[in-house]
Amino acid sequence: MLNALWLGFFVVAAGSAGWRWLVHAEPAVFQAMVESLFAMARLSVEVMVLLFGTLTLWLGFLRIAEKAGLVEWLARLLSPLFRRLMPEVPAGHPALGLITLNFTANALGLDNAATPIGLKAMRALQELNPLPGIASNAQILFLVLNASSLTLLPVSIFMYRAQQGAADPTLVFLPILLATTASTVAGLLSVALVQRLKLWDPVVLAWLGAAALLLGALMASLASLSAIALASLSSLMGNLVLFGLIMLFLLAGACKRVAVYEAFIEGAKEGFDVAKNLLPYLVAMLCAVGVLRTSGALDVLLDGLRWLAAHAGWDTRFIDALPVALVKPFSGSAARALLIETMSTHGVDSFAALLAATMQGSTETTFYVLAVYFGAVGIQRARHAVACALLADLAGVLASIAVCYWFFG
Repeated sequence: MLNALWLGFFVVAAGSAGWRWLVHAEPAVFQAMVESLFAMARLSVEVMVLLFGTLTLWLGFLRIAEKAGLVEWLARLLSPLFRRLMPEVPAGHPALGLITLNFTANALGLDNAATPIGLKAMRALQELNPLPGIASNAQILFLVLNASSLTLLPVSIFMYRAQQGAADPTLVFLPILLATTASTVAGLLSVALVQRLKLWDPVVLAWLGAAALLLGALMASLASLSAIALASLSSLMGNLVLFGLIMLFLLAGACKRVAVYEAFIEGAKEGFDVAKNLLPYLVAMLCAVGVLRTSGALDVLLDGLRWLAAHAGWDTRFIDALPVALVKPFSGSAARALLIETMSTHGVDSFAALLAATMQGSTETTFYVLAVYFGAVGIQRARHAVACALLADLAGVLASIAVCYWFFG
């Protein structure tokens, strides 16, 4: 899938450039495409410099949280909920703890750290699967919730915005929170409907009811605010939550007599190892996207979508962010490259860039998650996993558009 997508970018770009040269007499397009290759390669390295620091910093703090017992406490807290959503998994089974740890890492925006834990969880669920080649109900729910990617603290997106020169990288905190909640709820409800899960169980109702009340209270408190006030509040909450978590980790570590400095260094080394492996993928996708944009092919697609939206009487500003939404189910690296390219082209705080960042944070890479998680345990029949995950993706994209018009429109 990823090979075809990457090759397709170059093939389409070549076709578009050839059309501009032969039909419109624009031979300079090839020079622009070559210059774009080098420019995007340079941009990849610039992004990686900050990515090294961000992953190193955050995984260092997460290791302190682990040694202080905060992650284990959260796993115990959420275990009763997952035990009811996955009734075929016995109480106390290691899979429940691994699932909770995986969602904790995802919620903190540490998708690279979450993947190894998620693979362990999928293997643990496979041990309980009576039909090894067919996805079990628990495995499907786990995959769909991973694809919906409930992200409470999108650190990586803050990092990309900071690298592009955003005055306030956390400006998209609340929009992403609302959009990712919509995608997760859609994913959970779709799986629950197909699997006939007992969502009226007292424990499940308590969790879902509490989440609904909190979200409702948040929406009600935001309803009367202007766009300027919403942006200001999102910035304040994003920075408070981020720094508050850091202080919580440090103070909890100190109370548990954890050698916080040594623990931070231990986790930071892991972050450095994770980050250095991402550069080849970032260079590959940013260069492909840069060539596609310079060839004019992406503009033709967007102009067509813009014409359709205008013909329907809609505001067309959201069209410039749609490439991120269209590519995200297939490739996280391609969507990341398109996000960076959108910020670079339109401005980091433009409506298109803010919407693209919100879309990037609202869902995960559905087909990548499916290929990696199911492929790791030999699952060949995904059953209803793909349909439910794509429904969650659609909910996240629509919610992103609605929320960004609310906040930044």
